[in-house]
Amino acid sequence: MRGKAYYCTVEELQKRGRDDIPEQFRSNTHLIYSSPATLAFNSPGAEGFGVKRAGLAIPDSVMLIVAPGCCGRNTSMISSMPLYEDRFFYLTMDETDIVTGRHLKKVPEAVKEICNSLKKKPSVVMICITCVDALLGTDMERICRKAEEKAGLPVRPCYMYALTREGRKPPMVHVRQSLYSLLEPKKKKGNVVNLLGFFSPLMDDCELYGMLERAGVKTVHEISRCRDYEEYQTMSEANFNLVLHPEARFAAEDFHDKLKIPFIELRRLYQIDKIEKQYQALGSVLGIPFADENAKEQALGAVEQMRSKKPDAVFAIGECMNGDPFELALALVKYGFRVAEIYGTLTAENFIYLKTLSELSPGTRVYSNMEPTMLYYDPSESGVNITIGKDACYYHPEAANVMWNEEVQPYGYTGVKKLFEALLEV
Repeated sequence: MRGKAYYCTVEELQKRGRDDIPEQFRSNTHLIYSSPATLAFNSPGAEGFGVKRAGLAIPDSVMLIVAPGCCGRNTSMISSMPLYEDRFFYLTMDETDIVTGRHLKKVPEAVKEICNSLKKKPSVVMICITCVDALLGTDMERICRKAEEKAGLPVRPCYMYALTREGRKPPMVHVRQSLYSLLEPKKKKGNVVNLLGFFSPLMDDCELYGMLERAGVKTVHEISRCRDYEEYQTMSEANFNLVLHPEARFAAEDFHDKLKIPFIELRRLYQIDKIEKQYQALGSVLGIPFADENAKEQALGAVEQMRSKKPDAVFAIGECMNGDPFELALALVKYGFRVAEIYGTLTAENFIYLKTLSELSPGTRVYSNMEPTMLYYDPSESGVNITIGKDACYYHPEAANVMWNEEVQPYGYTGVKKLFEALLEV
């Protein structure tokens, strides 16, 4: 007999609380229906910034992928891109390697061979390993040290461990730490700031750049804008770091411990009032006014234009997009739109949005992309006519859609403005 896709309303989830998240929303309690990964051809490193592409964010770096053939195969998609065609190398594991771990003795020699084969010496070799080595209990830090001795240059690990996705330090958290681990202490400059969190730059016209400039900041570093390894090293000169994505917190703490650079966290938000409060809080910390009324008014104008032209919009919000689906859903509801459905991986952090969302839109349904019953999802009674995110588009192919997953990152008032302009366009 045909089943139904499991969901909870935001009201039900709020009543249960962050300590009683239903097992259907916890992927370590059941079989996984890999909807988001499959849709993005990303398991987890092909399209977008999974571990593999993220690990090559350091200028002039190369990567050795140590994996069975099945785990390395999806990298062929990125290897064909002009930016990456000469930066991926493979050490394939056979069945004996998987059982005995003998492949680990080959890694240092493979790194040396890679360096000798290249016309230009790489700045660092990133070694990407998979769940196989997680199960083997491989001490990758030790392997990297041996490879460094052999090759005479930095070697760093990055872990493509799906098994650690639910843990304290998931793969995308660890890879951010590896990216900044090569920075050496330098004399601090009071007018230099690093933006941490993303592997690609913010939109060029994001108001944050102008606000920092008016605050006296002369140089804003983003790893994605560093032209070479020398420029990457100047990130050590920053007076402070702005953390724009929670997965960069551990990296920011490393900055603080190793390089004595403090950090301030600013979230990516789509609620205009919260964006303003966040900027005001930063201004109070810096002891200066920190605002951009023109950018704020443009964002408000874009929201109002959408509301007047499409008052009957009913949204489904996915997680395969540049934002937190629960925060974005709350923003849309506060702007007067109806959000019928959210597809998202529910964590304790999302409950800061669920509380208000349950008061304003208690009947909004929350689905887990990884729940096997999503095979039975039926969109016919949802009323959804516009979607945000690739996964939401998949479930509602007849509705208007904004993918909102471009590599250039939306942020602040400019991000809100661009999103609503895109919604109006579709």
